[in-house]
Amino acid sequence: MFLAWKAWIGSRGMKKAKSNRKTLPKNVNEYLARVPEPARSTLQKIRVAIQSVVPPGATETISYGMPAFKYKGILVYFAAFSNHCSLFPTALAIEQFKNELKGFQTSKGTIQFTTDKPLPTSLVGKMVKARIAQNERKARS
Repeated sequence: MFLAWKAWIGSRGMKKAKSNRKTLPKNVNEYLARVPEPARSTLQKIRVAIQSVVPPGATETISYGMPAFKYKGILVYFAAFSNHCSLFPTALAIEQFKNELKGFQTSKGTIQFTTDKPLPTSLVGKMVKARIAQNERKARS
C-alpha cells in the first residue's frame, strides 16, 4: 500500500487520516524505501531532477504523507500510487506546460505518469523552475 493512497483516503475522512499518522514516513528517504520497484526508481529520478534545480535554501519534507520540496512555500509534491506515479506542480504550472504534457493524464494540479512512460526529467526541471519563480513573485508582493 502506498503512503500517498493513505493521504488520499485521509482527505476523504479525518478519522482515517488520524489513525494513519503513526505510519507516515518521517522523511523522503523513508517514504521512498517503502515504495516498491519500479516506482521507487522512477520517483528517485524525479527527486534528483528537482534537487538539480532548486536553490540552496530549498528543503525536502513530507506533507500530506507525500514527499514535497519547499522554497518560499511548497514547490511540488510527488508520490507513488498502485498504478501510476504523480507530480503535483499546481494548476498554473500544468497550464504553462500543457503542450509538453500532451500524452500524460493531467487534472487541475496533478500529472499522472507510469513507470514505463515516466515524466521527462528535463520537463520536471522546467516546471520546478517555473514554480520557484511563482513563489518568489508571491513572496515579493
